[in-house]
Amino acid sequence: MSLRFAALGLLAQRPGSGYDLLKRFENSMANVWPATQSQLYGELNKLADSGLIEVAEVGPRGRKEYRVTDSGRTELVRWIADARDDPPSRRPDLLRVFLLGELPAADSRSYVRAFAQHAADELKRLEQLRDSIDWGNTDADFYGRAALEFGLRYAAMEERWARWLLTSIDHRGPG
Repeated sequence: MSLRFAALGLLAQRPGSGYDLLKRFENSMANVWPATQSQLYGELNKLADSGLIEVAEVGPRGRKEYRVTDSGRTELVRWIADARDDPPSRRPDLLRVFLLGELPAADSRSYVRAFAQHAADELKRLEQLRDSIDWGNTDADFYGRAALEFGLRYAAMEERWARWLLTSIDHRGPG
């Protein structure tokens, strides 16, 4: 469901072709909601079939530029303002943590160490992304930066938490 609104939102910000949208998606939205080219193009077809977007222009080689319709903008605004449609959050990595007691302590430590390293790597990647973007003064840049800041803080928190857990496992001793 969220890919639908990610695509609709990017087109609401600025009309574009499927290719344009894919590039904009890769440079911004993919950090929040990753999608493949086939998923994105499939979603564009569904949005058009639902009347939420329309072809604004057909260019060379049949390149279609899409724009959001009035009903598409209404649906986007409704979705943004009402989080009740969101599915419950699932974290398989934390389910594994919950069940780490089923493993020998060395294996538990190994999992948590990898968790911490993954968080550190993600933090570094997001910092590089933040530093590579020429942030403008548009709403899209402002709120895109806000979403990126969440990711930065979240990755930093996950790394700190995993380091704490490693120390806690060491202090706990054999279970």
